Amino acid sequence: MAVITFREALRQALDEEMARDEKVILLGEEVAQYNGAYKVSQGLLEKYGSLRVIDTPISEEGFTGLGVGAALAGLRPVVEWMTLNFSLQAVDQVYNNAAKMLYMSGGQLNVPIVFRGPNGPAEFLGSQHSQALQSLYCHCPGLKVMAPSTPADAKGMLKTAIRDDNPVIFLEAELMYGWKGEVPETEHLIPFGKADIKKTGKSVTIAGFSKPVKMILEAADLLEKDGIEAEVIDLRSLRPLDEETIYQSVRKTNRCVVVDEAWPYASVGSHVAWLISRNCFDYLDAPVELVTLEDVPMPYNHHLELSAQPSVKKVIDAVKRATYTM
Repeated sequence: MAVITFREALRQALDEEMARDEKVILLGEEVAQYNGAYKVSQGLLEKYGSLRVIDTPISEEGFTGLGVGAALAGLRPVVEWMTLNFSLQAVDQVYNNAAKMLYMSGGQLNVPIVFRGPNGPAEFLGSQHSQALQSLYCHCPGLKVMAPSTPADAKGMLKTAIRDDNPVIFLEAELMYGWKGEVPETEHLIPFGKADIKKTGKSVTIAGFSKPVKMILEAADLLEKDGIEAEVIDLRSLRPLDEETIYQSVRKTNRCVVVDEAWPYASVGSHVAWLISRNCFDYLDAPVELVTLEDVPMPYNHHLELSAQPSVKKVIDAVKRATYTM
């Protein structure tokens, strides 16, 4: 195991897959000469040249469409969006071209492409640059959606995404790029549809993904001091979703809290909560709790933006509501 940052893990995945398969290319704003807005692609231009590491104009719809066309022509593009907020300009290319092509062609045309970049709130970015848009992409048939929370998962999941013959939305987070963790130095792949139990427990299940997993684990450690043993599930793969791991945990703990840093209405978190309520109804001793971003545009003021987001305290409060009958 090597201890590296989240961005280094992503870079290793890109480097290894570009070395393994010359059809893998990287394109996006500032990915080449500037080494990426978050330095994920540092050194790749020098190693692979400008035909495989491609700077694009500031035109998300244009270079996303270019990537879709390249995938249809036999390449394996990785499209970097500087932020998922900018991907809103490219939704038509993702929804109506990448996601539907296999279906519309009767199974004849694959689109092996990865769309990746930071998703969700960071700090002082205002309402337009602080959106968590995972539900937008999970909503669309034909897309796979991955959301790692650790450097090891980032590397193993990105390698899996690049090798897949279908379009994949790969969700990172701006504040996670500097996080460190152990990453296997040998070949490392993590399949779609496989959640990870980060912490075992018997009192309550807490399910989340991406950046909030770190917060959930902090809350679980504090809850343990009060005698509440939380089982923490990192969903990792949002579409396809590992429902069985979730259900097995809830059948054991009989209580559940779902954490999602998106808005609550029609979110991934609300869908997971509904699945649990429907499929584990006879096992639940309390209603499923949902912790999300407040249903407002993100404030710019730092105190307000922190108060609007999920927090350790909000997770603990939700757990205590779910376990009040213990």
